[in-house]
Amino acid sequence: MKSYWMQSDGVNADINLREIERPVPGSDQLLIRVKAAGLNRGEFILSHGLHKAGAAKQIGMEAAGEVVSCGPSVTGFKPGDRVMGRCPGAFAEYALMSEPETMMMPSSLDWNQAAGVPLTSLVVFDMLVVQGQLKPGEWVFITGVTSGVGVSALSMAKALGAKVIGTSGSQEKLDQLNALGLDLGICTRAPNFYDAVMKATAGKGVDLVVNTVGGSVFAECIRAMAFEGRLATVGYVDGVLKTEMDIEVLHAKRLKLFGVSNKLRTAEQRSAAMPDFKKLILPLIESGKIVPMIYRTLSFDKLLEAKLMMDTNQHLGKIILAGTQEES
Repeated sequence: MKSYWMQSDGVNADINLREIERPVPGSDQLLIRVKAAGLNRGEFILSHGLHKAGAAKQIGMEAAGEVVSCGPSVTGFKPGDRVMGRCPGAFAEYALMSEPETMMMPSSLDWNQAAGVPLTSLVVFDMLVVQGQLKPGEWVFITGVTSGVGVSALSMAKALGAKVIGTSGSQEKLDQLNALGLDLGICTRAPNFYDAVMKATAGKGVDLVVNTVGGSVFAECIRAMAFEGRLATVGYVDGVLKTEMDIEVLHAKRLKLFGVSNKLRTAEQRSAAMPDFKKLILPLIESGKIVPMIYRTLSFDKLLEAKLMMDTNQHLGKIILAGTQEES
């Protein structure tokens, strides 16, 4: 079977297509015929530490596909099921999913939409619900709202009854998000959004910040937070990893700051929130209250083109790599 691999020297990365043996599912694993896989920016950012220098690694992190076979311990799925989930090595013809990180595909989604759900939506669920404790009526502020994570956070926050403010360097992209319920779009890439945020929230500030940008806007995010506000750091595409913080504001406002990453989590930790996600979020997807926004779907052999599209910020929502298999 064909599979994409990435090898890094710590500075640059080489991506190539290899012919390898089809994997065999372990005890709690499912072998999936990949129908579509989602691209995620963090996988390709070498500073995120997902790829060790000198080591080649299969790439791709989430997919939707058809179950081909199951390990002996799998009880909730069977061959022929249409599933989606976290899926290491997803940019391949076949890949493995573990049962605790696998979900049945909602009937409301096609393969491409389903491939854009698992990783991003579970990350968003972590920062909005598990750690963010978002309540209906609260204000959410998303830096880089037009990214894949940003759009998913907007959709989920609105479905959960929140009001959302977001930033982007593209007014055109912000205008397109009005259809998803964006309450206020601020066209900027700079840390100059405090006044607009405070005006929109009647001087209160925002209850939950989703920072997908990084250190260049961190201090301004702190300024714009409400009393007992929460701040989720989920990315640093600006490459700014060090920043100053107003300790007095942190103290006086009783703020909570937390990170959102799977880098150091065990498989058990990653899947711990899955039952709640299935109970709370999957019905919202099934009913159409949350609809994954797909920017473009490219064929399996166009991975480098898809990556360039993502690297140059052309997209609004998710970029999907279509599988090589024919529809069953």
